[in-house]
Amino acid sequence: MKTVLVASSKGGVGKTTIATHLAAQAALEGLRTALIDADPQGSSTRWAQRRSVLESAVLALDGTRRKAWRKNLPEDAQRAIIDAPAGAMADDLETFLEFADAVVVPVQPSTLDIEATVPFLDSLAQHPRVRRGQLRVGLIGNKLKPWTNASQQALELLGEWPYPVVGQIRDSQAYVVMTALGKSLFDYHSQQIREHQADWQPLLKWLNKK
Repeated sequence: MKTVLVASSKGGVGKTTIATHLAAQAALEGLRTALIDADPQGSSTRWAQRRSVLESAVLALDGTRRKAWRKNLPEDAQRAIIDAPAGAMADDLETFLEFADAVVVPVQPSTLDIEATVPFLDSLAQHPRVRRGQLRVGLIGNKLKPWTNASQQALELLGEWPYPVVGQIRDSQAYVVMTALGKSLFDYHSQQIREHQADWQPLLKWLNKK
């Protein structure tokens, strides 16, 4: 089973959108997928509940109580996506960092967002598994507007950080709509949607590395 932790100390960066899309994509690939919602707001849980009527349903688990989620995780689960609580630093995520195979950190293209993410990345860098190279950390440029100077400058700045930029996801209202429906972009096949799906391929490729 592969476990992916989606985390950031900065709220409002699209963490839940990324977690739910990764869960939906895995389920649509036929993987038995669990979505561990560690955020007290419960947005991922509500998304999974709305998706429960689909063949590619995702199992939602409460991740707010330390290691209790591990006991409820089915033995045959093939993919676990963890939606971390907003504002958490590495010390707060120890129970997840212990089991994760990769950490995905969303960053929005603004100076305030980037500056707010630095302490979180510094705290991750101190974790023993990250220091030993046993836990990969990747950055996601999220809600990007590629035609703007702000997005271009943000990507240049992220490229200077010690963690790789493993995805660039453009801003779109479609994500808001999909979340409200318990769905994802991967549930649709129109030409316009496929263009946005392509944004995810570098991230999916990085996650699938051994």
